[in-house]
Amino acid sequence: MSEIPETPMERARRKSRLRWITLGEAVAVAAVLISGLGLWMNYQDRRDARADKQAEVAKSATHAPFHLKAEANSSGSSLTLAPISADDVIQGQTIRFPPSFGLSPVTTTSDARIDADWFASALKADRKKRELPDETAGDERVPVMIETDYLANGETAKARSYYDIGYALEGHFLGGASVKLRGLSLIGVAATQDTPADQRLAGLWALRAGKVKEKK
Repeated sequence: MSEIPETPMERARRKSRLRWITLGEAVAVAAVLISGLGLWMNYQDRRDARADKQAEVAKSATHAPFHLKAEANSSGSSLTLAPISADDVIQGQTIRFPPSFGLSPVTTTSDARIDADWFASALKADRKKRELPDETAGDERVPVMIETDYLANGETAKARSYYDIGYALEGHFLGGASVKLRGLSLIGVAATQDTPADQRLAGLWALRAGKVKEKK
């Protein structure tokens, strides 16, 4: 039995239905694509945020340890201190001397320095107790502990380290001697508590200057 041919009206209706189906499918596909694009963009945003955070953490973790350098003035009466890293900014410092000097810690603000006058008399008196000469043939060393408050990458930080101050005792024509500062060299990281730090300073000074001589 032969099929009844479509009338022009029926053919037009069928094509119209096909066009609607095709349009609906296109809308669905577009919706899927838009949704996928949104998910991908969200993923990219999260990944970029994580990458930025990891970069900040890595930068902080890889920041060079804080160390000081020093430059003596022409007279040797003072050392100007500065961080080795140009990115660090000193806010203040506290300098502790060997306990046998009998000195209180010296505190400075942004003017980071060590002046010979702070400890020269105590140094010479302590050397005398150890029967060390009034003048030195070369440079000598005295240990100190320097606690520094500073800014690193815009964040406040603190560093405590032992340093040797290089010095010389230069005699005067009429007697006596002056302490001339030469420079600063790092010994190592200091204890976080003051008492252990003082004990370490005492030991370091004894190694450099010897023991106090007992009176006969």
